[in-house]
Amino acid sequence: MPVYEVNGQKIHAVTAGKPGRQIALLIHGWSSSSYAMSPLMPLLAQRFSCVAVDLPGYGESPPMAKQATIPDYADLLAGLIEQISPGPAVLVGHSMGGMTGATLALRHPPLVERMVMVCPTITGRLSSYVNIFVSPITILERFGLGGVLVRATERTVVGITDRLMRPASFSERTGITQKDYMRLRADARRPGQGRVRAECYYAMRANNLSGKIGRVETPTLVMWGAEDNTVPLRDASVVADEWPEADLRIIPKAGHWPHFETPDATRRLVASFLGLPFTNAERTVGDAELKTLDEIAQFLGNSDIGNNLNQPQRVRLAAQCRQRFYRPGETIVTIQDGGSAMYVVQDGTVEVWSDPENPGQAPKNLRNVASLNPGQITGELAMLDGGLRSADLRAGPQGATLLELERERLQALCEDDSVLGTRVLWNIATAMALRVRFILWQLQRALQKAGQGQAKPVNRN
Repeated sequence: MPVYEVNGQKIHAVTAGKPGRQIALLIHGWSSSSYAMSPLMPLLAQRFSCVAVDLPGYGESPPMAKQATIPDYADLLAGLIEQISPGPAVLVGHSMGGMTGATLALRHPPLVERMVMVCPTITGRLSSYVNIFVSPITILERFGLGGVLVRATERTVVGITDRLMRPASFSERTGITQKDYMRLRADARRPGQGRVRAECYYAMRANNLSGKIGRVETPTLVMWGAEDNTVPLRDASVVADEWPEADLRIIPKAGHWPHFETPDATRRLVASFLGLPFTNAERTVGDAELKTLDEIAQFLGNSDIGNNLNQPQRVRLAAQCRQRFYRPGETIVTIQDGGSAMYVVQDGTVEVWSDPENPGQAPKNLRNVASLNPGQITGELAMLDGGLRSADLRAGPQGATLLELERERLQALCEDDSVLGTRVLWNIATAMALRVRFILWQLQRALQKAGQGQAKPVNRN
């Protein structure tokens, strides 16, 4: 667990992932610590070198010499990125950490490539519940005698803070485990942090991002628990009104901690947005696999399904594909096979073998009727309707490298990223339309030639 030093300020951190890769900086929220980001660490560590910080005054990091402010936190983390990262970083922030990340992106845009914000405070005004029941205790803790009084009261009236904070933090149907809940509760009541908690309560209010958030140009995923009673959904409305470029998602059955309460849904959204490889979340992805993923993303820009997709979208799409290699002449699928996947030719060629004289029947005399080149798609009809294939597919004379996209992965992509999913489906439909138009043109030309042959006068000489 390294301790960094930026401008004389020590910052405790927890790290994961392979050193030397792009930095993913994880920023916790108010009354919390680096543990608040732990559910996302294994997932992010597949691709990134993760650094989850304890902000000054929280966790194991000593407080700042001056009063804490959000811009000061943002500038400090910008200095940390400059110190440890060879290029722009990915920011993942929860609650006040989301506000800090957005402030960093506004003040130091070259340092941030992408962001994920989980229940971020935008206006700095927390919910009425927090303001009425929780903030008085926080403010009282700022003063020495008040802190003693609060701790004494909590020991006397067992669980008073627990009863106050739980409905503010978690949904009625929360899926958080008791172990995680007790750890988060301990962080929220960590002794000696009363002053910084009170300072940050006012620091968030002083850093209202209304009227500014729309100037953030960094591609960003914003997630909110539908039952968040700490940072209310009215802040999500600010995002929707002022920052339409952000990808805003509302997660059911989650309060202020969706990554603990609905971890699978949250991780799936994060994986889709950041283009994480389609793999087990506990396995670190090798450098060769990441290089292949980047190469696939680059290739997709010139394919039937990659038209009008930007680089982050191509990376997300590439992460849903499996790369398959076939030897020259090897059968990929047959007419008798059911279909749940489509293919994009990445390298080599794919031969289409069919029996055009017996459509809809068992083939009797298969013939090579077409050859598909890199960038073209095939198998999309069977993938979409689950029916049998309409032709045999075989690797060409030089073999073939294919990108396989399963129906299940395409459906998940449409659910997780509706904009990207819609564009991919549109590209598939466009490619199909062009192919049908060409086939109809061929039929028309054949009929014209047949008609010309019948009308040709007979030479009787």
